[in-house]
Parts: sequence; C-alpha cells; structure tokens
Amino acid sequence: MTGHSDLQRFIAESEKLCEPANTVVCDGSDAEYERLIQTQLDNGSLLALNQKTHPHCYLHRSNPNDVARIEKLTFICSAKQEDAGPTNQWLAPDEAKRRAREFFSGSMRGRTMYVVPYLMGAAGSPFAKAGVEITDSPYVAASMRIMTRMGNVARDHIAQHGDFTPGLHSTADVNPERRLILHFPDEDLIWSVGSGYGGNALLGKKCHALRLASVHARNEGWLAEHMLILGLESPAGETTYIAAAFPSACGKTNLAMLVPPAEYKGWKIWTVGDDIAWLRIGSDGRLWAVNPEAGFFGVAPGTSERTNPNALASIRANTIFTNVAVTPGGEPWWEGLTEKPPEKLTDWQGRAWTPASMDRAAHPNSRFTAPARQCPSISPRWQDPQGVPIGAILFGGRRASVEPLCYEALSWNHGVFLGATLGSETTAAAAGKTGILRRDPMAMLPFCGYNMADYFRHWVELGTKIPKPPKIFRVDWFHKDEQGKYVWPGFSQNIRVLQWIVEQVQGQRNASESPLGLVPSPGALNLDGLKLSKAQLEELFFVDRAHWRSAEVPMTREFFDRFGAKMPAELYAELEALNKRMA
Repeated sequence: MTGHSDLQRFIAESEKLCEPANTVVCDGSDAEYERLIQTQLDNGSLLALNQKTHPHCYLHRSNPNDVARIEKLTFICSAKQEDAGPTNQWLAPDEAKRRAREFFSGSMRGRTMYVVPYLMGAAGSPFAKAGVEITDSPYVAASMRIMTRMGNVARDHIAQHGDFTPGLHSTADVNPERRLILHFPDEDLIWSVGSGYGGNALLGKKCHALRLASVHARNEGWLAEHMLILGLESPAGETTYIAAAFPSACGKTNLAMLVPPAEYKGWKIWTVGDDIAWLRIGSDGRLWAVNPEAGFFGVAPGTSERTNPNALASIRANTIFTNVAVTPGGEPWWEGLTEKPPEKLTDWQGRAWTPASMDRAAHPNSRFTAPARQCPSISPRWQDPQGVPIGAILFGGRRASVEPLCYEALSWNHGVFLGATLGSETTAAAAGKTGILRRDPMAMLPFCGYNMADYFRHWVELGTKIPKPPKIFRVDWFHKDEQGKYVWPGFSQNIRVLQWIVEQVQGQRNASESPLGLVPSPGALNLDGLKLSKAQLEELFFVDRAHWRSAEVPMTREFFDRFGAKMPAELYAELEALNKRMA
C-alpha cells in the first residue's frame, strides 16, 4: 500500500471487519508506552516485577495453548502453489481470506484497536521499510514499541516514501482451532488471528522482516536473512563484521553477544543484531548489512552469567518477560539462570512451584523483550543507516560427529551449498530420538516467503553480482566424544574460531585443504590456555569419508530432489564435486 489515503482505507476496512469499540493511532511516545503498560496492569494481563531490582520490568502470561510459533498454522498465500514451494504450507489467497474473515469478524468488539505504524531499519536508511500493524492487543503494541521504531517516525517515513506493509492482527478468542498466520506475498499483506504469541503476533518480526522481506529481497536484488551480525575488533582497533545463520538451539544469541575470555585481552565483540539481517551490495562492491530491529526477543531458559552475561545485563530494566517464573521477591527466574532453583517460585502459569514439582517453572520457550540499546556490547554502528560491511558469512548447525569445528567454502557457490544443506540433529527432549537430522537451509526453513529452490537460485545469482563477496564458512560447536561430552568448550572460546575466520578474510591464508573445504592449518587456531589434547583436536577435524559417501551425500541428494526442476544445477554440481572429493 502507498500513502496516507491507503492507510486510512486500511484502518476503515479493519474497523468494519473487526468492530472495535474505539481506535487509537500510536505515536510511539514514552507517555503512550506507559499508558499501554498501565492498561495491562489494570486488567491483570501484565504483572509488575520487583521495581527496585528490575525497574520498568513486567511479566506477561500467555494462554497455555499459545506459547510458540505454530508452523502448521502458518501459510504462504501466493497465487500459485508452486511459488510457495514444498517446504512452505500454502493456501489459495481467496480461501485464506474467507477462513480468516470468519475469525476476524467482530473479534474486537468491546476492545481498543491499536494502529501501530513501525519502521524496520533506522530512519533515513536506504534499507528501511515501513509497516502498519493493526492489533487489539496492548501487549503486542507495547512489544512492537520495543522491537521496532514505532509511531511518528514510521508515519513520517510513510508520508515521505509512500509504501508500507499492512498487517491485521487480532487475538480473537485465542482458540487454536480458529488460528491462522497468513502471508500474501503478491499483495505484500499479513493477516494473523487467534494468537497473541510474539512470532505470530509481532508482525514486524518474522512475518514482515523475513517472510515478506525475503520476497522483496528477491525482487529487488538483496537478501533478508535469519542472521546475527557481530563485529570482532582486534587489539589493533580493526573491526571485521560477520553475519551468521544458525538454526534454533545452536548458540546464535550467545555468539552475537560473546564476551571474550581472559586470554583475549584487548579483543572486543560488538553486537549489531542477534536475529535478522538485511544485506545489500554497496557502492564499494562489498555486501553491507543492517539489523532492521530495535530490540531483542530472546529465549530466556539457559541464559545466565556463564552463558551470556551481556544478554542478562540487557534485560535488567525496561523489559517485558513472557511465561517466566517469579521468585517470592518478585524477580524473574527460569531454568539455567542459577545453578540451583529457589525453594519456592510461582511458575509461568501462576501456580506454586518447588524443586519437587514435576513441571518446569518457566516455559521452555519463555521470552524477554528488551531494547537493543541496553546491551553492553551493542555496536556504535548498530543504527548506522548504511549498515556495516560484511567480511564473512557463517552457517552453523548442531551435529555430534559429522562436521568439523570450522572450515571455509571453496567458492561462493560452494558456500551457498553449505548454507542450503545446513541442519541440526534432534535431541531426545525435542523429538524422542536423538541423531535425526532436520534440514534448515540457511536457518530459513520456517521463514522463507517463497519457494526455497528459487531462494537458492537467488543466492547463486547474487553471487555473480557482488564484486567483493564475503567469504563463507561452516562451523559446528557441538562435536561430542564417545562418552557424549562436548569436545569443544564453546561459549566465549568460540572467539578462537572467529579469529581464524577474520585472518582468512584478511588474506593470511592459514588453511589446508580437506574434502569439505579449507580447514585451519596446524597451529593456525589459537589454542593457548585450552586443555585440548592432540587426539581431541584431531577428532574436531576428522572427516569420515565413508560416512559422507554412504549417508550424507545420498541424504542431500534426496533433499534437493524435493524441489524438482527448480533446484539450481549449480548446487547439484557442488554435491557431485563433494562426492568426488570423498573418494
């Protein structure tokens, strides 16, 4: 949609369909945010936490049937089913709207309709794109104020540039049987009904900044990716920026906010973004990236002083917590925050909890929504309108024995192949059986708004247009020994791999050939202070050629075959080259 008249029509049509008691157009001010918070405190949907230890922090408890993204209810509603591809769920646009209108009809009776203009990307940035979310949830409106540039700044952008992505959202009756998350790429439109959970309801995030933005990116010649962005600054003051894609449970946020170990005195990690990156070719021929978000929507369980002290520091104020537990002193708590749980808690559903309780105190997908500006490691350039120049792209999964710790792609197309074959093994807790590989190409499987074969083609073609492309690497922090223990220490020690990657980017070429790519030459990784034996180091870089020929190559070919004739021949060529190198 374009301009003021389209915005007014969008509001009027939404009012007619949803029948709200009144309409508020959000301006993004501090006073408005306080009103949104107070509204929720008054109706009991938000609880104030300890305001001395966690000033301006609050707890939201969602409906127990509404605690995560629901992929089976998320659809790409392109005109042609083939445009959605085999990895997306598809609904014909007319049928999708017919179903959704039934759920939206009268859904806001007795409620306030909030009109939330928002900007993804910094004001004045050539990357920036505007959206307008209409919602009946003050929790969503308040969260969007944290996660985006919301209010008048977005309205000004729309007035100047015209285009915006409309999104209609209603929690309705929060009924899983009446829940749909719909994306209309041909119309640049989002409809979401029946859920109040972040990924389903904060439409600027996954819905706009990834699913629809990936379509924009294909059409306009750039990339919208599920990637963190960090800067690694050396003691000499030189900073190299890295974008990295990891499936869930692979340490994405921890890497984005890494605190260098004591051995790395003078080194710094700068956080540009922890979840989404938009990348464009700059006038200098390099790939430049911005984080389009303004906040963090992070998973709470497992976050601690040991795993991610910067994340913990980021959420001590001005944060909305969702589905965490609460201590008797009114402080948020979740599994992994402390070595031992408190003797008494109130769990995420408001029930009394003790260590003897059968259920977890915090929901496994409990979250925090916090302003990015509060992160101690936030980059001085995190809101740079031009972004930051990317020297390296990382793809990382969770494999217990197959992948080396790190290696460099042999070419751009080989790097695209490494991203297209990305995956992680399931755990017993998640799937009941360990070691099952779930493919998640470029960590975008749930977020690509069109056929992933066309997405791979876009990556291949873009590589021919970047005069100075970044180098591409694959990493895996999760190699286990025969006793099931991790061989690599991970967390802050991952900076040792980042250092080698930066040295490769700078042309030091401390690498040797392997069947998978270029691995660190002997002595190239800085291992000073680590208690890694020679046998453990060899294990971290061992390549089982027979396993690759008999298992990995056939599984990859089967995965590629799912996409039929659309699958780029270049990636099949990379697969055949890999098979030959394994001989």
